[in-house]
Amino acid sequence: MWWRSASFILDKQQNDAVPKLRNRPDTLTPPSPPPLSMTDTLQNPNPQNNISAYYQTRAAHHAVVTSDWLAQAQAAAGSDPDGAPETAVPTVAGKPFSVIDEFNSWRRQPDLAEAVAAIRALAAVIRNCQATTMMELEIELKKASDSLKLWDTTSISLTAGCDLFMRYVTRTSALEYEDFNSAKSRLIERAEKFGEISCKARRIIAMLSQDFIFDGCTILVHGFSRVVMEVLKTAAQSKKLFRVFCTEGRPDRTGLRVSNELAKLDVPVKLLIDSAVAYTMDEVDMVFVGADGVVESGGIINMMGTYQIALVAHSMNKPVYVAAESYKFARLYPLDQKDMGPALRPIDFGVPIPSKVEVETSAWDYTPPQYLTLLFTDLGVLTPSVVSDELIQLYL
Repeated sequence: MWWRSASFILDKQQNDAVPKLRNRPDTLTPPSPPPLSMTDTLQNPNPQNNISAYYQTRAAHHAVVTSDWLAQAQAAAGSDPDGAPETAVPTVAGKPFSVIDEFNSWRRQPDLAEAVAAIRALAAVIRNCQATTMMELEIELKKASDSLKLWDTTSISLTAGCDLFMRYVTRTSALEYEDFNSAKSRLIERAEKFGEISCKARRIIAMLSQDFIFDGCTILVHGFSRVVMEVLKTAAQSKKLFRVFCTEGRPDRTGLRVSNELAKLDVPVKLLIDSAVAYTMDEVDMVFVGADGVVESGGIINMMGTYQIALVAHSMNKPVYVAAESYKFARLYPLDQKDMGPALRPIDFGVPIPSKVEVETSAWDYTPPQYLTLLFTDLGVLTPSVVSDELIQLYL
């Protein structure tokens, strides 16, 4: 739905407004200040007063998060040994470099998200490329990014991570005025920084969410999400007393994995069949879910069943919290459930199904923003209504 997205329309308006003389090779225009990037938002949101534009204009209105709170979460994530960046994956000597092989090497790390593995692989492309000009390097990087996106065309987070990497790493006016070796070093530095931020995102989100988990609360989770598990793990390590209801998560039964992980942390957990959500919602204090993608409307695309859980929670005035890293912010604007590309998965009912019976095999659904309360991200705690603003800042 790129042609319907707000960012696409804004890009088109800006491109139409730019004079065609800018494309002439003999015309040199002075560099303009780069737009706010993810690192700028995290490390130095506003050079003038150290408060980002988002917090200046919206923190008071929404009364959700302050810049001090975000800074404390970042400091805790940076000092925590569990949040340390992953070690580099060695490449095989004498073997031609392959971005897919590099990507698969990073994916073998169990706690590393697929999108972060792609970001690390693209950083390795810059280090190993044989280009002699910036144009050749950017072409090679673009080909590698396209190859990774084609590896799994149904993964929204993988596509969004590759797109954000390309935007962040290559959008610097200084590259036009440096020699190639210096420019390449600058790209490698920015790529490594982007990877470090992406790796720390999960820990920052876990720290930001702790004030919303109180003693004696009951949390409903759906599907296995690494960032949600980090939130619950951090709460358990902080000696908070809470219990968790987790859905079975048919057909892959991710709820069994969640319940096993929580049992190891001595967290009281109750496993529910998916159809028992409404039956138990009156015992729930809040819903926590992850997301495969956060779209421009402020809604999320997540595991099948998230939408109906949010509907039930909304009807019973229960808050629905989403934990998602900013590299999952995608330039999509679905209008309904059928607006997304197909992501199919096999379903085993345990009994033979007649060939004339049609089986719904979609893997995810779309939850509109009006059914979500807050989104916990490494950019801060956002309301769904301001996600579009953050998306535009990330992609411009």
